[in-house]
Amino acid sequence: MKSLDLYAIGNALVDSEYEVTQEQLELMGIDKGHMTLIDVQRRSALESILSDIKPRQTGGGSAGNTVVALAQLGGSAFYSCRVADDRLGHFYQKDLQTNGVLTNLSTQSLSVGQTGTCMVMVTPDAQRSMNTFLGSTSELDESSLNIEQIQKSRVYYMEGYLAASPTGLGAALKGRKIAEQAGVALATTLSDVSMIKFCRAGLQAMVGTGLTYLFCNEEEAQVWCDTLDLNQIKKVMSSLAKVVCITRGSQGCLILENGQTTEVQTPSVQAVDTNGAGDMFAGAFLYGCTSQDQSHADAAWLANQAAARVVSQHGNRLTLPTMQELRQHFDGRMANILG
Repeated sequence: MKSLDLYAIGNALVDSEYEVTQEQLELMGIDKGHMTLIDVQRRSALESILSDIKPRQTGGGSAGNTVVALAQLGGSAFYSCRVADDRLGHFYQKDLQTNGVLTNLSTQSLSVGQTGTCMVMVTPDAQRSMNTFLGSTSELDESSLNIEQIQKSRVYYMEGYLAASPTGLGAALKGRKIAEQAGVALATTLSDVSMIKFCRAGLQAMVGTGLTYLFCNEEEAQVWCDTLDLNQIKKVMSSLAKVVCITRGSQGCLILENGQTTEVQTPSVQAVDTNGAGDMFAGAFLYGCTSQDQSHADAAWLANQAAARVVSQHGNRLTLPTMQELRQHFDGRMANILG
């Protein structure tokens, strides 16, 4: 019997979010709207340039955001990751615990070095541009896996950004094999256009011979398929997973399943910050599929509601009361439908 809703493996990063102008972004030479890996020298240079701006600091990492979202909604989650034995590492470990996420992290497992960070630049058009210093998360490896927890989970989720890390990718693929042998549903995300352009082989290895769930946004799907033709995109993407979720911002999302396409609308909101939107969507969607056993269209309805809330504010996470409110709204909606 599966007793854990979601087991995920991914990068552990502490986010520092800065509100900047388009001009500042250009002066810093940052690739707008995408993720760029940086070294410690580049991070120090950016911090110096932005020294007059006080950033918002939160727990982050793409899959980290996803497991927290699912747990806040009431699901059960385990996160395999790696942080250093430093202030940010302890902050990250406590953040997971506070949000009810089980993890491999313990005082004994913390590594030397520096915990990974992500400098998120948010421009007035709500676009987020990420500059990621991996730090200790670049050393994520098979020792972070918990085989028993993988085997008893309903979904095994691999963060697409691990395609950039040889040891992280190796760990994700070993976990994938364990999950597949145990009859656990497999899921991943394409994460970012930069991953598709530079780390496609790693992403293809995560997809393997097929997944249960695949998450991406429309731009990522277009780059993966090398076309803007939506019909061709549907055909190609549907071959990768049983259920494909393509998010389209204000246009909601497309659910591709069994040769059919379901469009699910999203609430109309004023977006101020898109950081964490895709992670939130995946977490809420998987909560609906696992904890609630709802249809994929219903799960996408909840996911759109949660993603709309997170882009309406600054920051990559929602508060626990907000998530509980969304769950109550979802439960009420389902009760009315089942009537």
